[in-house]
Amino acid sequence: MNDPGLALLVFGSFVALLILRVPVAFSLGLSAFVFFFVSGLPAMSVVQKISTQIAEPTLLAIPFFILCGEIMSAGGMARRLIELADALIGFVRGGLAMVNVVASMFFGGMSGSSVADTAAIGTVLIPTMVEKGYGRDFSVAVTVASSTQGIILPPSHNAILYSLAAGGTVSIQSLFLAGYVPGILVGLALMLLSAWLAKRRGYPRGERVAPRHALRIAAAAFPALITPLIIIVPLALGWAPAHQAALIAVVWSVLVSSLVYRTLALRDYVGVLRRAVRTSGMVMILIGTAAAFGEAMTYLHVPELLAEWLTSLPVGRLVLLLILNVIVLALGAIMDMAALIVILTPILLPVAEGLGLDPVQFGIILLLNLGIGLITPPVGSTLFVGCAIGNISIESASRALLPFYFVMLLVLMLVTFVPGLSLWLPNLIASAS
Repeated sequence: MNDPGLALLVFGSFVALLILRVPVAFSLGLSAFVFFFVSGLPAMSVVQKISTQIAEPTLLAIPFFILCGEIMSAGGMARRLIELADALIGFVRGGLAMVNVVASMFFGGMSGSSVADTAAIGTVLIPTMVEKGYGRDFSVAVTVASSTQGIILPPSHNAILYSLAAGGTVSIQSLFLAGYVPGILVGLALMLLSAWLAKRRGYPRGERVAPRHALRIAAAAFPALITPLIIIVPLALGWAPAHQAALIAVVWSVLVSSLVYRTLALRDYVGVLRRAVRTSGMVMILIGTAAAFGEAMTYLHVPELLAEWLTSLPVGRLVLLLILNVIVLALGAIMDMAALIVILTPILLPVAEGLGLDPVQFGIILLLNLGIGLITPPVGSTLFVGCAIGNISIESASRALLPFYFVMLLVLMLVTFVPGLSLWLPNLIASAS
């Protein structure tokens, strides 16, 4: 079915619902109903697509990873990782800002969520940084920017979404492994920028931790620190699929929080479960309705039309890749990440492959773009959380984020034009197994 008028009606209804402040998930679902109703296809197809999509066994990994992140946040793992990062680099000028980045690298790689990372790390570090003499806007900016590492570093539930949206043709194991080098690159870039800004603005040094005390801190943080290994090793070696690895991570986080750190009593899990169920429910509704909307786009041949339009432009591959990034960046600033992954993957993946991108590499590019969208107004959910914790305006935080946007875009360009940054580790593991 190739009807530009109907495509315009579907997109128009979606945009109109967003303007009316209808939640994104319901806007997607209602727009899908509009398509099926006007086209004469059975409207029940929308319900069937939603139910089929959220019944996918692979998706079990998402609520498990969300629950794992909630347990680690409430169970004190985040605090111990902050203490470890402080012992490692807190004594240099601007060290507390770099501690923020390293702590996000540790915790984000376990929670898989930039919002969870900002909430857990920011609640502790933003007030501490302000108290130590750092600018409030800078403290919020470094917190929200560094939290995007959780989108790329495993176990990212967004990588699982991408694999699912790609029709299961892209290995979750490969996506997880592909996220390490780009995720670490983002962290290093943000640390270097933080050190440079700290020197220019005269931010303070922290106190050096005595070696014996540092060893005690490292020992206390060790159970939290090995959580990513508990997740990635069974996946990399093929011992367990993603949802089983996620369940193992949940069991481990319960054991560490309840028996090792003894920070969570049985009654505390009521609140943890409530938050995990609320977040999981929101994500699942988005996945289902976005899949139904994506089905409508497939009926309307939107992927093929976009691919034809892009490849017909009188420009080279370099410019086409830049255009692809600009499209995703722009959409990421105005729409929810989970919905965009499910909608954009079937539309843009064929285009990316036509431009010579590996599906795994494109997945990391997509996640990097959308991670930047999470800290970009007007719909940057992670930015909103950081501003709420830091008690500053979106405008103030956005201005402070400008240099952070620059270095993150630089990493994005490197990942786009240097395939080995994302493909080296998956290829290495594949050749070794």
